[in-house]
Amino acid sequence: MDPGGTPERELLPVASASRTRAAVRDLLRGRTEAAVAAFGTMAAATAVGLLTQPLLGHIVDLVAERRGAGVLTVPVLLLAAVALAQGIGTALGLSLIARLGETVLAGLRERFVERALHLPLTQVERAGTGDLTARVTGDIAVVAQAVRHAVPELARSLLTIVLTFGALALLDWRFLVAALLAVPVQAHTARWYVRRAVPLYAEQRITTGAQQQQLLETIGGAATVRAFRMERRHMEAVAARSSAAVAVTLRGVRLVLRFYARLHIAEYVGLTAVLLTGFWLVRDGSVSIGTATAAALYFHSLFNPVNAALVLMDDAQSAQAGLARLVGVSDLPVPAEAPVAREALPGEITVSGLTYAYRPEHPVLHGVELAVRPGERVALVGASGAGKTTLARIVAGIHDAGGGSVRVGGAVGLVSQEVHVFAGTLAEDLLLARPDADEAALRAALDRVGALEWAEALPGGLGTVVGEGGHRLTATQAQQLALARLVLADPPVAVLDEATAEAGSAGARALERAADRALEGRTALIVAHRLTQARAADRIAVLDGGRLVECGTHDELCAAGGVYAGLWNTWSSSRAVAP
Repeated sequence: MDPGGTPERELLPVASASRTRAAVRDLLRGRTEAAVAAFGTMAAATAVGLLTQPLLGHIVDLVAERRGAGVLTVPVLLLAAVALAQGIGTALGLSLIARLGETVLAGLRERFVERALHLPLTQVERAGTGDLTARVTGDIAVVAQAVRHAVPELARSLLTIVLTFGALALLDWRFLVAALLAVPVQAHTARWYVRRAVPLYAEQRITTGAQQQQLLETIGGAATVRAFRMERRHMEAVAARSSAAVAVTLRGVRLVLRFYARLHIAEYVGLTAVLLTGFWLVRDGSVSIGTATAAALYFHSLFNPVNAALVLMDDAQSAQAGLARLVGVSDLPVPAEAPVAREALPGEITVSGLTYAYRPEHPVLHGVELAVRPGERVALVGASGAGKTTLARIVAGIHDAGGGSVRVGGAVGLVSQEVHVFAGTLAEDLLLARPDADEAALRAALDRVGALEWAEALPGGLGTVVGEGGHRLTATQAQQLALARLVLADPPVAVLDEATAEAGSAGARALERAADRALEGRTALIVAHRLTQARAADRIAVLDGGRLVECGTHDELCAAGGVYAGLWNTWSSSRAVAP
């Protein structure tokens, strides 16, 4: 149980390490030439750069032999040429590696988004939107950072290490042996770190997702939290989730500090061994002072790439944890589309013996029977938790029926109270519903729902950028935009799930008129937030405790004196509206 007393979330899957590696190989398939070109260019640039140490050693020998200053001209010019060639080659190689990484990342991102868009809503709700949000934002950001910076630098560092060890062997095999004394310490440090970092970063991503979910629930449900005076309980839950996230982060900081300390020990061991070997070989006459200097410079030049490679493991482990969470979602099968019920007449809705449960043995719908004739408008009414939205979402195809059957004659358009305004121009937002629509059709749809006047008054008219970073639409305008999209899509069946709930009292009537016009000529199932919507419907279906308890016209149900009559009387009294 979590601190709020609710059952733990069933988080979305995380891929195993082997499956994550296989997914990366799949994404790299067909890009062999690009990979060879990128790493070949980097290897060539690194090899050219390794000429610096022998040239410096040669200069040391020339100075030790007391040659004239003129003999230094050629080595110095060669050093400048090496630096220039290495710089150009490294920049090109890093660019090619980064481009390859971005291509692979784009493929992963597209696969992830495709699967995420097809996730059953029930699975997302069980996991919590915070889990999916953390993957879409944090995990993708971590992997992108690794692809753009860590992977190119890691490739460069590894190439430098391998080629430098080869260069030491060419100077004298004993220099290589001396340098390799640092390797056991570094290898042990790497294994020690990886064993602890992989589970730690996986735990960190999960903890962050749980923290985001708790924040979303607390902030998103602020009105309900205040209404039931649950502020303290939710603040305690937020504090507990935040404390857990801080604790995991601090464990990561301590792990990295210990990691660096062990790396320094390896550096001291290796450099001491190389210097002592050089001293012994020079005294023995086996190598010149310049050669010993080149060997020392080679080992010293390993400090940065070795440390970078091992430190970049920190980014790599974090990226691997994020990548495993992305692949876990990407590997989910795309659910097959439910077959269209051909026996249903166009615009007809038939619900037979419908049952549904979000959790086993906790049903929210019990044997619901409902038939909606083509062109008929039926309002779903009931207290909070009665099952109205669940029934509407099953008809709309968001949820699959747990038991019984639902037959719908044709496509279904859903407009809920949670409307998303996509980033782009207002016209582009509308065209999502019907890409081939011309400007006249867009204006007609806006006019039908009463939105044309304010749309034309925007700074750029239908070309005004809306959504994230653009012109901010009011709640009423956003709902009118969603209704205009419904008009453009023109489905035979429409489901309105409290589509006017987010509007204030000033916009409620305008939205009800807009919804009424958008539903003209369609079969409609309306989750009524205001009972004035229910009164205007052809029939009213009343749900109570997940059961359909009444169905009839407004006048029939008021005369019956049942559940609906009680709701209507309460509604009328609170708003002084005559029935």
